[in-house]
Amino acid sequence: MAIERHKVLMGTHDEQEVNLHPFGTSILLAGTSGSGKSTLATGILERLAEQGYQFCIIDPEGDYESFEGAVVLGDSNREPNMTEVIELLGKPLQNVIINLLAVKVEERPAFFSGLLPLLLELRSRTGRPHWIVVDEAYHMLPASWNPASLSLPQALAGMMLITVHPDQVAISALALIDTIVAIGKAPNATLSSFCTSSGYCLPDSTASEDLPLGEALVWFRRTDKHPIRFQIRPPKGERQRHKRNYAEGQLGDDKCFYFRGADSKLNLKAQNLMMFVQLAEGVDKDTWLYHLHQQDYSHWLQEAIKDDQLAAEVADIEKQSDLSACESRDRVKAAITQRYTLPA
Repeated sequence: MAIERHKVLMGTHDEQEVNLHPFGTSILLAGTSGSGKSTLATGILERLAEQGYQFCIIDPEGDYESFEGAVVLGDSNREPNMTEVIELLGKPLQNVIINLLAVKVEERPAFFSGLLPLLLELRSRTGRPHWIVVDEAYHMLPASWNPASLSLPQALAGMMLITVHPDQVAISALALIDTIVAIGKAPNATLSSFCTSSGYCLPDSTASEDLPLGEALVWFRRTDKHPIRFQIRPPKGERQRHKRNYAEGQLGDDKCFYFRGADSKLNLKAQNLMMFVQLAEGVDKDTWLYHLHQQDYSHWLQEAIKDDQLAAEVADIEKQSDLSACESRDRVKAAITQRYTLPA
């Protein structure tokens, strides 16, 4: 008889459960921005925690801080302390989220390279943390990653890598992944990117079209020839995005908004919502209207800030051609400030 504790629900397919087996499993969760990767990951982690498994999340963007029952180390102003991380994880029931917002983007791979051996040493002594979750994995484990000093099977078992770009993750890491979850647009392209990078044969897929929100495609590489399309089981409490981080935190260069204008005469970078509002108030009306008419603002809010509701509200403003630069600017600012707590 199967032990119920030894499986974790991800979702359902044709009213049948789609489960994850948490021992000796390594997961790649990949897909386009805003597709629901964090929601799926949070649901899985919530159910792991309910069953007594301990996890540690490497959280570059502050997306997991609202996870109930986990201690968050680090914020937009303070780097996490590695010694404190290991001390907290020494408590069997304590889950830890490591917020890297205060760590410069270019320094995050080095931070992770210093932290991972400590986590693995703890795991070798205690068996914990059972799961190490790495968001933005292409930053933490880039193609240039050289894990010569680590035991790769040990490093990758009980690990979840989350990324938009599986082809930019270290091949040595991808080669040991046994469970691949594709989500969002072009799931076949996501699977193909993984297989091309890792050297595995591409399976026959059951979802050639874009996946709607709430659905995903999972391929258990070692046991199943075909991926399974399933309905995601969301977490009990919908994850509330930590708005302060997006207001004040440091987004990566690839997620910043750039006020450039029609002729690219400007190059003003907004690395968070506070800076976006400040720069918006100061740019000339032609620059503001250029990005407004291109619908650049709503696109950025959806892709980088990952706020579909705010993006839709701003998109409606962008479509109102009768608004002046001043009127549209005020409305966009009001939409942001109503949803996010900006510093005084």
